[in-house]
Amino acid sequence: MKRSSRISVTSRPALLGGVVLLALTSASVAAADDGPGPFGVTAVTVATRHNARVGALFGAGRADKLPGGHFCTASVVHSPHGNLIVTAAHCVGGDDGGDLVFVPGYRNGQAPYGVWKVGKRFLPDGWSKGQSEDSDVAFAYVNDLGGRQLEDVVGANRFATGMATGATAVTVTGYPDEKEVPISCTNKPAPHSKTQQRIYCPEFTAGTSGSPWVNGDREVVGVLGGHEQGGETPDTSYSVVLGREAAELYKDALSGP
Repeated sequence: MKRSSRISVTSRPALLGGVVLLALTSASVAAADDGPGPFGVTAVTVATRHNARVGALFGAGRADKLPGGHFCTASVVHSPHGNLIVTAAHCVGGDDGGDLVFVPGYRNGQAPYGVWKVGKRFLPDGWSKGQSEDSDVAFAYVNDLGGRQLEDVVGANRFATGMATGATAVTVTGYPDEKEVPISCTNKPAPHSKTQQRIYCPEFTAGTSGSPWVNGDREVVGVLGGHEQGGETPDTSYSVVLGREAAELYKDALSGP
């Protein structure tokens, strides 16, 4: 079943139980210079000031009734205007891309850093003209909230293109539809093709599309989506390789809302 189901609660059966730690014997332990270990283990994300930059996307009609309403993941990336998020194009550029809100650091029905209305979006031509899986990344601005900019509230990661796949470990953080807390997993990506990269991280089910792949330098080097809109199984996820098209799109987005 294609990862388009990662934005639909009902199109993918929920896994039994909660997020469980895999046996450590089945996962490699990360070397000290590769980031936190062990690799390939998924757990509920511990709330920190850094992962508050990751949040859930909701339809605007759910702004006052958040529990159970999120359908994709997004994260804050740096921009001069301080209000830019990145996600998968299929989260904001298709039938599910109507009026949206972004809730950074969302947990258990609470919006500790506010509810931010999503405004102008930036989609690559490859997605807009043909929904190419090699173009499944998008940016969007959120409106200021009470005169404050999003980066002033939660900070931002850098958006990095041209990085070699698997050069370092990355941490993927996202919001499965059936859970009200984010999950995270650290591992090394591997090439899937010239334009796609993949990572083994269990339990990344519907709702995790748009999850950032963040390296130890706080750089977003992947966005969950791409091949099969993220993957047919919850254990292997994909991202487009962030190359020239992503760099040009980011440059366009930096021009402002």
